[in-house]
Amino acid sequence: MAQKPSIPKGTRDFSPVEMNRRDYIFNTIRGVFRLNGYSPIETPAMENLSTLLGKYGDEGDKLLFKVLNSGDYAAKLQPHELTEASKICEKGLRYDLTVPFARYVVQHQNEIVFPFKRYQIQPVWRADRPQKGRYREFYQCDVDVIGSKSLMNEVELVGIVQSVFEKLGINVVLKMNNRKILFGIAEVMGHADKMIDITVAIDKLEKIGLDNVKAELLERGIEDEAIAKLQPILELSGTTAEKLDTLSKILADSETGLLGVSEMRTVFDAVAAAGYTLDIELDLSLARGLNYYTGAIFEVKAKDFAIGSICGGGRYDNLTGIFGLSDVSGVGISFGADRIYDVMVGLDLFPAEVGCSTKVLFVNLGQKESLASLAAVNALRGAGISAELYPDSAKMKKQMEYANRRMIPFVAIIGSNELEQGVVTIKNMATGEQKTVSVVDITEAIE
Repeated sequence: MAQKPSIPKGTRDFSPVEMNRRDYIFNTIRGVFRLNGYSPIETPAMENLSTLLGKYGDEGDKLLFKVLNSGDYAAKLQPHELTEASKICEKGLRYDLTVPFARYVVQHQNEIVFPFKRYQIQPVWRADRPQKGRYREFYQCDVDVIGSKSLMNEVELVGIVQSVFEKLGINVVLKMNNRKILFGIAEVMGHADKMIDITVAIDKLEKIGLDNVKAELLERGIEDEAIAKLQPILELSGTTAEKLDTLSKILADSETGLLGVSEMRTVFDAVAAAGYTLDIELDLSLARGLNYYTGAIFEVKAKDFAIGSICGGGRYDNLTGIFGLSDVSGVGISFGADRIYDVMVGLDLFPAEVGCSTKVLFVNLGQKESLASLAAVNALRGAGISAELYPDSAKMKKQMEYANRRMIPFVAIIGSNELEQGVVTIKNMATGEQKTVSVVDITEAIE
């Protein structure tokens, strides 16, 4: 009995149409990264477990895919050794692109020119429970600049966000906050020691509402008096400048908080001076990755499609410290290719030509005709236009159906009459319109 084909849960096959669309996203993002002076790197799919373990918290460690030292390695061990994971597995699939990037920077610090501007577009793996929108294998598109504390890097990332989503046609809002502001809020509440508890709760504001956030804070040991100080901050309204002015007064006794306000003011002023038109708002409930980020934090959401954030990131001051290179500041963002794909499908934003890999199909009407067609195919390919010849001299209906199913926009016909006259008939498959042109003019007719 034949084996039923299958793939592991949480992984996917991608059809040619899906791959063409994914490549469109990757190429768009890559083009913007390069335009801003970022260079690509790649790191191995596998890292040493010592590199990965302890970097993502206890829950993250549980989601690491560990790799056997070799296919039959376990067979060589004694029974008591099988319980020691370190004996069997010394490597793991990368969980994200950030820790491998930190390892890369430290390992190659003498070769790197700082500030180091790098991008990385590669798959990552997590042993998560597969569900809608959550996979065990997925791509991340990261861009970072490390070795500089300048806030101009944050401003440049805003420009990158604007360029990528303008090119993709997605209407977005960029939400920003600052870790220092969040620390200042906790300080003013009298609970600097419970900053993580406070920010984890307020990060849920949009999902669960203010009353539930207050209830969760009470459960975490924050008293009513402290919560009363938080509420007006979360309910701040007005322009970004007005919010920052109000925050300056509220956080007047917090040196760290005022520094965060100053940093945000600098970034927003520079964004305005640069002429960026992206919709940006100061969101004081934004608290992503608080164990990791130390300054500005970003999150991008699509305005016209209900889905979680499609891009996010922030400033970190000691990413490389875990590998022995301390006090190296950086800032970066990551574009979520899978969610961006879902948004573009949902809003029908992919250009029609993205779904097809061939622009012109020449039908095969016999040996002489096919040889003439092959010459025309090669001429089109030389001009950078994708073209192919149907390999068999099959019925015209079958060849036309093939073109339709492949979503090929043009069909070219060189029959006996066309062969005699040195012309080619071109049919637009979308409109049904046909025209006859000389073989030498075919490139212009297709374009």
